[in-house]
Parts: sequence; structure tokens; C-alpha cells
Amino acid sequence: MINGWLIYDKEKAEENHSYIDWFISEASQQDVLLSLIYREDLLIGISNDQPIIKWKGEFVSFPDFAVIRTIDTLLSKQLEFIGIHVFNSSAISYMANNKAMTHLAIQRLGIPMLDSFFLRKEDALHGQPPIDFPFVLKEPHGRGGSQVFLIEDISMFDQSIPYIDSDYMVIQSCKVQLGKDIRVFVVGKKIIGAVLRKSDKDFRANYKLGGSAEAYVLSEKEQSQIERIIASFKFGMVGIDFLLDEKGTLLFNEIEDIVGSRTLSAVSDVNILKIYIQHIKDELNRNQAGTEEFYQKKSEL
Repeated sequence: MINGWLIYDKEKAEENHSYIDWFISEASQQDVLLSLIYREDLLIGISNDQPIIKWKGEFVSFPDFAVIRTIDTLLSKQLEFIGIHVFNSSAISYMANNKAMTHLAIQRLGIPMLDSFFLRKEDALHGQPPIDFPFVLKEPHGRGGSQVFLIEDISMFDQSIPYIDSDYMVIQSCKVQLGKDIRVFVVGKKIIGAVLRKSDKDFRANYKLGGSAEAYVLSEKEQSQIERIIASFKFGMVGIDFLLDEKGTLLFNEIEDIVGSRTLSAVSDVNILKIYIQHIKDELNRNQAGTEEFYQKKSEL
């Protein structure tokens, strides 16, 4: 049987216990033993010149794969060095959890996006912002709409800067339909579904912040743009978010690495975790086949 770790921080695991139960149940139905592992119980490092990992202070058998549901690129990289297949990979984790890095990566693909500026916090404290008011100020590592501010004047700008934890901040034009966005759910190389999220009370459309959701049908042009992104990265399961300009054109916003599926489940009968488990199994099989082919060719030399 395939063995996997589902890694969460304890606090987030308590908040998402029903999702975790669903995940483990779906895995079991596909002959995958998925175990919940708390990040706090893992110790990673180097011992005797080798990368090591301990669980509750003890060496344990390594899983075939790990689904990491916490932002910890170092943990992802350590597991990969040991030979564990990680979803999402450390490369995706690093890119997707830094909004500035994500914009740089997506811009190279010719995907439309808002004017965005990456301003050092120390410079922002002593100067004027690079674009006219109003604009949106973001913490590069923020999630779920947290540390995102609509800035209407210099006073609001100055008051918001201390809430940015990083050395850099992202400043974006807000020439969009405020309170609306499109989230596209992706597993591997496939678009699984899309939802329109909206809020009448907040400029952010996040579902957890009180917004609503409805199914969204992508046009051929929109689907083509998203497939261009998918073709350029090796995703496990992610959400790709877009804003809407005044004409309804999609503008890239961000990639959600630790994406939930609450909105998709609310507006459709798509079982994304069933699809995700099958994708993980397929990836493990492809990896095993590639390894066997490598050693077969090596033995023939």
C-alpha cells in the first residue's frame, strides 16, 4: 500500500479537521494510507553528513509522499533531498507563497496583470508611493486576504506599513472590479473548475471573509491563458486567482499553494480530493517508472 503524510500545523489542523477527515477517507478508498502529521512533531536537519528527519524524536520509516499543508519551503526541500515526493514541491511553495516572485514568474508567460511595484519597506517609510491613490498594498507572504489594504491617502499608507512583516511590500493599481475575483482550481495539468467569488461589503472577495461564490464558466480565451500557466509549472493542487478589469478581462492575481476547496464544493459536485489522490498515485507511478528506466539504461552501459 502507498503511504503518505498529510502535514499540518496543529492549530490549522484543528480548524480544518473535517477537510482532513475527508482527505484521509478519499485516500483510503484508493488504497492509500494517509496519516496526519503535525509539523511541530517533526525535526529536520543534518546528522553524520546526511539529511535526517525525526518524528517525535525518533527515526521513522519514510512515507512514499507528503502533502504539505503549511508554508514551510525548508521542510519541503528537506523531504525532497531525502527522496520523498512532495506535493506541492518546494519550488512551487517558494514561488507561490511570495506574491512578488509569483508575478515575476507569470509575467514572463505574457499573462495580463495589474501594474505592480515591489517596494522595500524601508524606502516606503521615507517616500511617496510609486502610483496614485487609491491602490492596494499587500504583504508578499500573506494568505486568505490577510495583510491586504486598500490605501486611499498618504495617512492610510503610513498607518498600514507597520502591518507588513516582510522587507518588501507589493503595491498594485486597483483599476479592477473591487470585491470580485475568479479562482481556478488546478490539479496537475488539468483545470478542475472555477468559481466567481464576490463581496458587497469588502474590496476583497475571499470566501472566509464573508464573500459568496458561484460557478464560473471559463471562455476559450481564458482557458487558453490558464493552460499556458499550467504548462509552465509542475503543480500538485493549486488555486490560480484572477481579478477582473472594468471590461471583465481576467488579470492574474496570485497562486494559492495551500488551496482549500470549500467554494468549489459549495457550487458543484466535483470531488477534487478524489482527483488529487489519483494524480498523486499517477505521479508516483511515473516517478517509479522513470527510476527503473534510468537504472535499466545504466546497467546496459
